[in-house]
Amino acid sequence: MAKSESKEEEIVPLSSKASIIEKVRELIKSSSLQFRALKFVLLIGAMSFFADFVYEGSRGVIGPYLAFLGASAFTVAVVTGFGEFVGYAWRLVSGSLSDKTGQFWFITICGYVIQMASVPLLALVGSWQMAAVLIILERFGRATRNPPRDVMLSYAAQEMGGYGWVFGAHEALDQFGALFGPLAAASILAWRGDYRFAFAVLLIPALIMISLLAIARLTYPHPEEMNDIPPNLDTKGLPNVFWLYLSGAIFVAIGFADFPFMAYHLEKMYIVSTSMVPIFYAVAMGMSGLGSLLFGRLFDRVGIIILVPLTVLSALFAPLVFFGGFWPALIGIALWGLGMGVHESIIPAAVSLMVPVQRRASAYGLFTACYGIFWFLGSAVIGSLYSVSLPLLIAFCLVTEFAAIPLFFLVKQQISHNSRV
Repeated sequence: MAKSESKEEEIVPLSSKASIIEKVRELIKSSSLQFRALKFVLLIGAMSFFADFVYEGSRGVIGPYLAFLGASAFTVAVVTGFGEFVGYAWRLVSGSLSDKTGQFWFITICGYVIQMASVPLLALVGSWQMAAVLIILERFGRATRNPPRDVMLSYAAQEMGGYGWVFGAHEALDQFGALFGPLAAASILAWRGDYRFAFAVLLIPALIMISLLAIARLTYPHPEEMNDIPPNLDTKGLPNVFWLYLSGAIFVAIGFADFPFMAYHLEKMYIVSTSMVPIFYAVAMGMSGLGSLLFGRLFDRVGIIILVPLTVLSALFAPLVFFGGFWPALIGIALWGLGMGVHESIIPAAVSLMVPVQRRASAYGLFTACYGIFWFLGSAVIGSLYSVSLPLLIAFCLVTEFAAIPLFFLVKQQISHNSRV
């Protein structure tokens, strides 16, 4: 009798041990998948850091370089303006092509190679015409790679805990590259005073970026494997909530001034010196990176409604920059950078929640193309109002930004309704 009781006592612990071992294995597997997703996001983020280092480093000196090559002020405005137009409008084509072909890596790689080659080649041009071609090509490359890259990033959200965290972490690294790139270019120019040398030095981070791109492609040939959510087979088009959200974002874009225009005002009114402009831009990019990281995480917890207070806060850039002195202007520029980072991270995160995965690239392309085009049109209106009345300019910015808030509330209601259905 004692022996049989002893055997029964031995069987229970063995069964418990098997259960514990199985749970440990599941935990290890889950942790491994989370770590793999995190590595992917950080690797893409490191790529974006060096990519932004290169092209943002060049953008601060492109205008003076074109003038150095003999371009007029009108030519500089047309070249840079058309480049920005291409940089957003082409995303419509890139996003649609990515969805139709499924060649996310190939299209991403093509875009990055074109972009990273265009900037260092500016060191070799002998005319403003050739420089203009490369400037537009750089914007074309960026527009080509963004939609498919963002789709691949969205695959990591399931394991990392949310789209806001994924895109926020990525955008933070992206914006820190945008912070250090212009500072490095400004330092090189202050040291050597040679535009060509500055562009040539940017070949180093460009090669690092291409190396990281190759590592990412080899390490993650099929990033879609990180996402096991079954695709939505509905092919009727983009959902109504997407168009509602796009309408709100368009209002935000219309009232959002460009940094070069604000820098022009601050220099013209002797609020800041020319040497302080890169510092102000660095502050904006630093706030953009921190904001995208923090509020991307908050987006996962509270949802799209986080855009309401952030829109109010970032809209205050207008009175602070255009009515303030040095310190109010610096705060205004910081709020502008915060708004930039928040929208750069939350836009793709929110679209990912609204749109089925098989149409995400098209949705990203359409959304960012419309955002960029209306930002351009709004900037033109702001520039026109500048010579008429500063109070009118500020009112235009505030009214258009605040007009987005009711639409964001409607988006929140629509998302809540859809989740209950």
